[in-house]
Amino acid sequence: MRKPLFALAVSAFGIGTSEFIIMGLLPDLARSFRVSIPKTGILVSGYALSVTLGSPLVALALSRMDRKRALLILMGMFLAGNALCALAPTFLLLLFARILTALCHGAFFGIGSIMASHLVPRSERAQAIALMFSGLTLANVLGVPAGTALGQAFGWRFAFWALVPIGLIAGLGLLRMVPSQPAEKMHLKHEFHAVLRPQVQLVLALSTLSSVSLFCVFTYIAPILEQVTHLSPGAVTRVLVVFGVGITLGNLLGGRLADWKQMPVLIGGIVLLILVFLSMPLLEPSVVPAVAMVFVWGSIHFAAGAPLQARIVDQARGAPNLASTLNQGAFNLGNALGASLGGIMLTVGIGYRYLSLGSAAVASVALLVALIALRVERNENDSAEKRQMASV
Repeated sequence: MRKPLFALAVSAFGIGTSEFIIMGLLPDLARSFRVSIPKTGILVSGYALSVTLGSPLVALALSRMDRKRALLILMGMFLAGNALCALAPTFLLLLFARILTALCHGAFFGIGSIMASHLVPRSERAQAIALMFSGLTLANVLGVPAGTALGQAFGWRFAFWALVPIGLIAGLGLLRMVPSQPAEKMHLKHEFHAVLRPQVQLVLALSTLSSVSLFCVFTYIAPILEQVTHLSPGAVTRVLVVFGVGITLGNLLGGRLADWKQMPVLIGGIVLLILVFLSMPLLEPSVVPAVAMVFVWGSIHFAAGAPLQARIVDQARGAPNLASTLNQGAFNLGNALGASLGGIMLTVGIGYRYLSLGSAAVASVALLVALIALRVERNENDSAEKRQMASV
């Protein structure tokens, strides 16, 4: 099943590049449209809110369709959205084009992760989802730095035009390599009951909080590295490559560990994240410690992605369609809230150097939620064992 997973990963690469490329282009976009960098951050928030609110509706609209055909339609939306981004004459129209592009995001990863999990044995689900998500993480190694470099050299519009051929290649890969997979009959009542399960709600909360803590800092990573670490725009691009390598390795490691022990991996990762965020203000002014910190941060943070997506599929218990898409919405709601939190901190006078303290506070709340989830899981397991013994 390597070919279908590879095709899904290529598509994820294109979508991931489209999502994260904004971070490297924020200063250029701010100068082009003559707006402040915090206001330009609305492009991140608008994209994320579109995923959060629009993707479940898109997923429901495609729920009765063969999953392969649904993914091809979503890649068509990706192509149209990025072409409109490249053509946008005003900041407002660019925002609308980003919102259109985002509509395919959550539904694609929601449907794609279910498809990936059905291609392998149950014991390898998290690894299969991690392989698909490796395209998303590789976007930060290759796509985002390359797009940032293209934008700096030829203008930000060229960076969006470069996404069009990537989308065409991804669509061709889906057409040729991915097998047809009929969608399971979707009962809305069953799906909503699955989403309302306490463990599913806790996973959604964890996904949101994890993303808030990430994007409070990552949305403004370019100005942080330029103004606090005093790196040139070219050096910022190279640091983004380092971040991309870190999240790629972390994603693959997280997928393997999640098939072993999900919750201990998540809880340990959150504790490490809190320590990283607290150390950032001390490390950012020096180049070597700052670059090392970016690598470690990316590795730890993205190790949670595949475990959370695999967990939502498991905990939804036979009705993963809506829950899986909502989990992507939760990640992107966190994107919007994180970008907004960072923007608010900057607006009230907190400098770029101390944005990570807001992330540390959010990660502390995530740790509390993870501990609650672990306790609920143990109680459910104990109750199941007692019922089994009573029936015997």
